[in-house]
Amino acid sequence: MLRKIINREHDLFISVKQLVELKRVMNYPKFKFIEKQKNKFLEIIYKIAIIVDTKSKLDVIKEDMDDNILLECAVEADVDFIISGDEHLKKLKEFGKIKIVSVSEFLKIE
Repeated sequence: MLRKIINREHDLFISVKQLVELKRVMNYPKFKFIEKQKNKFLEIIYKIAIIVDTKSKLDVIKEDMDDNILLECAVEADVDFIISGDEHLKKLKEFGKIKIVSVSEFLKIE
């Protein structure tokens, strides 16, 4: 999937809020990222993603409020799909016109 995004077959949207969350999560000790890895990954994201400065504030997913920032980005970017393995998101199956699927489900669709 990442290769398809790099090859511009699909667009990747990420919000400023998601970038902040990503930077925070990458610092979790369980991931054991070194600074060089974190910086390289962020560099790639900045090159391939379309960054969305979201204005909305959704309160849909109660179990993990941070997941709402993905919905906010998807709505404001007017996307067709959210591709995620997150159980809270997948449980929704769709949000408005946006379908929420895993990578393997998406690859079967396209």
